[in-house]
Amino acid sequence: MVNEGLKLLQEKVTSLRAAGKYKETIEASYTLLERGLEVKDYKSILIAHINNAASFYCIGDLEEAFNSIDAYLEICNKYGDDSDWLNLYNIRFILYEYKNDFEKAKETLKQTIDLGNKIKKYNIISNAYSNLSHVYILEEDFGKALKLAKIGLEMAKLHKPESEVLELRVKLNIAKAYIGLNDLYSSKLLIDEMINEPFLESFTREKAQCYDLQGAWYSKKKLYVEAYESYTYAKQLVEEYNDVSLLKTIHEERCKLCELMNDIHLGYHVQKEYIAVLKEISDRELSLAALKLEMKHRISAIEKKANIDYLTGTYNRDYLENTINEWLEQATVNNESIVCIVFDIDNFKYFNDEFGHLFGDEVIRQVSKACSSILNEGELMGRYGGDEFIVFLKDVSLEEGKKKAGKIKDTIRTLKIIKDEKSVSVQVSIGIADNSNSIVTSFADLFHFADIALYRAKKSGKNQVCVNRNIT
Repeated sequence: MVNEGLKLLQEKVTSLRAAGKYKETIEASYTLLERGLEVKDYKSILIAHINNAASFYCIGDLEEAFNSIDAYLEICNKYGDDSDWLNLYNIRFILYEYKNDFEKAKETLKQTIDLGNKIKKYNIISNAYSNLSHVYILEEDFGKALKLAKIGLEMAKLHKPESEVLELRVKLNIAKAYIGLNDLYSSKLLIDEMINEPFLESFTREKAQCYDLQGAWYSKKKLYVEAYESYTYAKQLVEEYNDVSLLKTIHEERCKLCELMNDIHLGYHVQKEYIAVLKEISDRELSLAALKLEMKHRISAIEKKANIDYLTGTYNRDYLENTINEWLEQATVNNESIVCIVFDIDNFKYFNDEFGHLFGDEVIRQVSKACSSILNEGELMGRYGGDEFIVFLKDVSLEEGKKKAGKIKDTIRTLKIIKDEKSVSVQVSIGIADNSNSIVTSFADLFHFADIALYRAKKSGKNQVCVNRNIT
């Protein structure tokens, strides 16, 4: 049963995102994630990841959004229920839309609708129909878009408790479809209705979208002055939060309108204002970078309690230590051999110094991916720290372990990582040890003996495999 503190924090995270307060959502989500991990409350962990994914996307940090989606999927596969899968489908749509993979986007949304109908989650169903309508608008199939958006509105009305903003989000697509169909009368009625909704004052993002849509309507009518005024007001609203994508779109429209009006004087002032806005966007990006740095420190602390290394997606040191200690204990009973393969990247400092730490991270990821690709089921791999990795093999001989290590070395040596149009090769040094007929009974000792062999490989010229056979 969820304790009251966690329940209140879950509600806080959800309400913050609904209000468009994305920075606050991210901060609250990491607090929820940390507390959820402490007590193994998987619903809290899922809520944190899904709200992080949506919030990072809205502030333009797609990499972190995708990382959150991946983390959510891992937990959902083990502990998720139908409602959790619905949330995943909903946010996964964002990924496909970003890639302009509209067919997969449609497929995902149809899965959402089917599962939503099964469990009668009308708010999720409504959002799915709204998003499906949006996809058809992008494909300029406005008739289909209108039909789907109207179904979405019906679903929004079934949601309890009543949500005016849920209905408005669907109405935005209805109005866009009307504009696409040149039904400017119906679209104007709907836009005016939305803009005059009193509750809109509490939803800045949706209010900005309404005025952005009003600007599009005026442009369609060739009322360029009115369109410019609507877009300008939308811009002012968007500046109150971090939807960089919408802000850029609005500025593009304002620049087009200045040209259409042939107003050189206004165009001059718009360009000056645009330069100021670009500086503001740059300042926001610096602020976002600071936020990301802060969150990475918090993620680092959280992941010590979790199983997965954030950079490579392999197991982390804590998980390996706990698991291998169990393996070694069982090996003593069953008289099994446990082989430990330790390797790190030769001259790794060169990559960081020559190409920067981001490229160094990419090298670590590529090495991890290459090694993972040749491991069999039951073979355990993780990142020990920095550029050092560990592979554990159960019930195999030391000679079989040496063959596997050689395969790892050769596979990584074939890697060609491109940087600034240059092909960069990677090599590793490898040390191997085993539990020596159950003489070694702890992760720390087994790693130590393999690490001694790795040190010998380094001292002997690197790019080679050394075996520690002298365990007593």
